[in-house]
Amino acid sequence: MLEKRTFYVDNGAGWALALHRYRDAAVCDVSRRPVVLVPGYAMNSFILGYHPTGRPLAAYLAAAGFEVFCVDLRGQGKARRRGGSIDFGLVDVGLHDLSAAVEGLERYSSSTAQDPDGRLRVDAIGCSLGGTYVFMQAAWNRDHRLARIVNLGGPLRWEETHPALRLAARLPVGALRLRGTRFLARALLPYAARVPGLLDVYLNPALCDLSRPQALSYTVDDPSPRVNAEIAAWVKSLDLIVDGRNLSLDVATVKLPLLTIIANADGVVPPATVRSGDRLVGTHADRRRVLVAGDEQVRMAHADLFISRDAEQSVFLPLASWLSNTSHE
Repeated sequence: MLEKRTFYVDNGAGWALALHRYRDAAVCDVSRRPVVLVPGYAMNSFILGYHPTGRPLAAYLAAAGFEVFCVDLRGQGKARRRGGSIDFGLVDVGLHDLSAAVEGLERYSSSTAQDPDGRLRVDAIGCSLGGTYVFMQAAWNRDHRLARIVNLGGPLRWEETHPALRLAARLPVGALRLRGTRFLARALLPYAARVPGLLDVYLNPALCDLSRPQALSYTVDDPSPRVNAEIAAWVKSLDLIVDGRNLSLDVATVKLPLLTIIANADGVVPPATVRSGDRLVGTHADRRRVLVAGDEQVRMAHADLFISRDAEQSVFLPLASWLSNTSHE
């Protein structure tokens, strides 16, 4: 039976990060490394544990025998502010918080898959901007605990950008603090779903059950103004450059096995932008794989990777199979 428990880890900067552990004791293989799911921009781990019509990603992987941790980093979901600043950027989340979460989960994991040095490593699945956070961790943290990477619809280099995002990147987004985005999503989603083409950049209404907008809105968080400003600069320059470090260049040092999963009609993070991670990492070709979800008949957009009726067959199943196969390590 699936068990979900939530633990908290102090990030040392005034935030308690949430670790949501999904595990089925009857099938959990403790000899495997834990799997960590990392949510992305203005979202939290709710969408990783929720599906409107079937099993969510976290539950699917747990049923496949994995111990799964969904993380909420600062500003996300169930993370708790304990005196920390609400002014934070991409490095604060992707480098500092993700390090703290991965190190902290060891005390709550049942895995026996320790390295010869006694450290527990994890297989990290970065979802949307969470994929960028995982690349930051692998490239910029010399003491990281990652063993394998799954980039699930995340950007590295903006080689392709939707016109709406290019327009947003020109606006003074860093000067505004947006509040109430969850309420707005809940109120507007039913109407947006009725307008042909309006949601296509984010999801395909034909593939998703949108009858419960309140449930779907729980995955939406208010974005950080500084993160907005950094993303705008990133989109304009194509490369994410922080303190003189260029992530597009620095991932060449990453040699870890990499699975890249692309939604074929993704308008939020277009296919060429997701694929850039596979092209730029230093991992040998026989340890990399690219999976494109959808075909000419099934047009899968960004959120369809997580909540569409096709997600289990097109995304969750091949992802679990890749994790189960250790021949690429």
